[in-house]
Amino acid sequence: MLHNFSLKFLAATILLGGSAMNSFAEKTPVEYANPLVGTASLDDPKLLGNAPPPGEEAYTGFTYPGPALPHRDIILGPINKDLTEAADNHGIIFPYIHSRATMLGFSSPMRGLTIMPIVGAWTVPPDRTYASPYDKASEKSSPGYYSVFFPDSSVRTELTTTEQIGFYRFTFPKSERSTVLIDLGAGDSSIEIVNDHIVRGRNGDRSFVAEFSEPFTNSGTFHQNHAQLDGGRVRRNDFVQPDAHEITGSYAGTYLGFSTSAAEQIVVRIASGRSFDSAQRQLDAESGTFDEVHQRAVNLWSEKLNLIEVKGGTEHQRELFYSTLYNSLMQPHLITKKGTPLRGRDANGQVMDYDRYSPIAFWDTGRNQIMLLALLEPDVATNILRTHLEMARESGWMHTSFYGDHAALTYLGYWERGIPFDYASVYEFLRKNAMDPAGPRGDLAEYLQKGWIHDDFMEHPSPPEAGGHAGVDKTLEYSWDDHALALFAKKLGKDDDYKMFLARAYNYTNVFDASTGFMRGRNPDGSWISPYDPFEPYYNYMTKEASGWQNFWLVPHDVQGLINLLGGRENFLTKLNTFFNTPYHPKGIARDVTGMLGLYCQGNQPDQQTAYYYDYAGQPWKTQTLIRQILNLMYGSDKAGLAYPGMDDQGSTSSWYVFSAMGFYTVDPSSPDYIIGSPLFDKVTLHLGNGKDLIIEAKNNSDKNCYIQSATLNGQPWNKPWFSHDDIANGGKFIFKMGSEPNLNWGSAPDAAPPSMSK
Repeated sequence: MLHNFSLKFLAATILLGGSAMNSFAEKTPVEYANPLVGTASLDDPKLLGNAPPPGEEAYTGFTYPGPALPHRDIILGPINKDLTEAADNHGIIFPYIHSRATMLGFSSPMRGLTIMPIVGAWTVPPDRTYASPYDKASEKSSPGYYSVFFPDSSVRTELTTTEQIGFYRFTFPKSERSTVLIDLGAGDSSIEIVNDHIVRGRNGDRSFVAEFSEPFTNSGTFHQNHAQLDGGRVRRNDFVQPDAHEITGSYAGTYLGFSTSAAEQIVVRIASGRSFDSAQRQLDAESGTFDEVHQRAVNLWSEKLNLIEVKGGTEHQRELFYSTLYNSLMQPHLITKKGTPLRGRDANGQVMDYDRYSPIAFWDTGRNQIMLLALLEPDVATNILRTHLEMARESGWMHTSFYGDHAALTYLGYWERGIPFDYASVYEFLRKNAMDPAGPRGDLAEYLQKGWIHDDFMEHPSPPEAGGHAGVDKTLEYSWDDHALALFAKKLGKDDDYKMFLARAYNYTNVFDASTGFMRGRNPDGSWISPYDPFEPYYNYMTKEASGWQNFWLVPHDVQGLINLLGGRENFLTKLNTFFNTPYHPKGIARDVTGMLGLYCQGNQPDQQTAYYYDYAGQPWKTQTLIRQILNLMYGSDKAGLAYPGMDDQGSTSSWYVFSAMGFYTVDPSSPDYIIGSPLFDKVTLHLGNGKDLIIEAKNNSDKNCYIQSATLNGQPWNKPWFSHDDIANGGKFIFKMGSEPNLNWGSAPDAAPPSMSK
């Protein structure tokens, strides 16, 4: 017999269509992850910061909403942005922005190939008058799956993927004019209709094969040429050839017609390779229906996302957490599996004896995401180390990205975290990068001679120039790298190198102008560049994608040194307070200086560690409140709940959220130390890659109760706003007691500050 409460609950469940029951069912991590997160921009002008130039959209996270697998490079997805708009967003060409309401097609495993289902009339790409409005409410994205409905044509499109094959399922209405278009984009391409089920083609050095589940009832080819006439007019030559089986040219493509019954489904499988044979072998090697492939993708993502379990917080916060974790585990991409031939023109049939990954964006993901992989996926981390060492052996130089030489940070950071590797062999290339001006460190000869890098004076236009030495930024980043090399050399017993690189690690002081209190560019003769406005953002002139205010803090290896330069903690704290509390009103436009809290920029890397600097200066409670503000304001605060403060940069902006929501961050990834912020969730369990668990509990936690009152680690009092990897390498349990008012005594003692190069 049911109790009275149970009867009432059952009745309520029936009346609500089961929603009451569902509200008690806890979602799994893979159910929380939403790949649409990151595809929108902030919509509060105060947070957005820079208005983009007229005709441009504000920066989103430029994340992928379509299906993908962890660390795999087959990423399908919707295209609602004309990829021929190469000048838009300063050359950032990305296929999808959430605010756009018309779909142009769907991407494929072969770059440049677009596939689109339509019903009725169409024109030759790139005019794309067949582009269709899509129902935003119908758009669903989850790990390994994407779907959308086109109300005008009544076509539903679904996507999923394996490691090598893209799957498309088109559900058509009853029609004699159901069509699938495939076009290969601009360039010298070719396409061939092999039979009534198979299409194949080539664009550049890549080939594809597409297999259809149903036979075509009619088909043909098309391409489009552009010819420039006198007076700047353009003549278009459109070629549509019904019943043709083969064509070559720009925007070469094919149309494939079907007579469909109501709700008839057509499944397309597409694989890409160096040849038709290699693409076909991939298709032949894969088995399973669309739904089976989708479920396998869900299982793979569940395994990865279950590495971190969170309890508490809001539904939206849990969605943001697992969505950012999802984006963090997308890169780098596995490009060649162990036991298979290396891909690429110069592979020469070499068979890999390890998993080889795509190069790391050291300037971006090297700051945080790479260390997240060290915690969660040490096997992947080891193969990343091996990949870059082998690349260095092949090219003679260690890989870099943008400014800085941050491979040194990654290798030292992994060594400090106990990941075994042949670090002595790595050092040979790290040292060569740092000593040979012929290598990838730009302006290294001047840096070695003077200890700083100059800039040539230029007016500051709007938008800013992309040229310049970025002398201030390079000097700061090379100093950071040199500190890592000093510690690297010391661990190898190379005392002379240790002393040399340690001296160079202080070179950041050579661009500090005491008269202004900022890092300032120098003319070739050593004089300070004038005029100088630290409020204005630059691209490569003095700073890199940052203002002087943002670039000042780019000394993560020696925060105490910055404190000393400014004359002590009080002056340092005053400058930090000004930084986070002064409204941002630039005269110029910098597209990627977005996501602003005062003068602080969350949407780009140079200052993303700065909110944690209060921990170094005796006021960790300010770090705690700032971290909560950034988490709540900069991620998902737009009307769609999907916004990022700026570009994700291969998982960097996502990894900042993952770390900070758990309660700590890698201010200096070359260091084994993690700097404590404010845990967002009541409980976080990290299943570390070594089989141990790190548990972080925040008792009495809420949006208001963001301040740490006390802490213990494994039952022992913990009064420092940081901890070392050694403290948690074998697992452990942090318990933080939270409150609504700052505890001015916790973590504020001078000897509690995180370590820095300077004392």
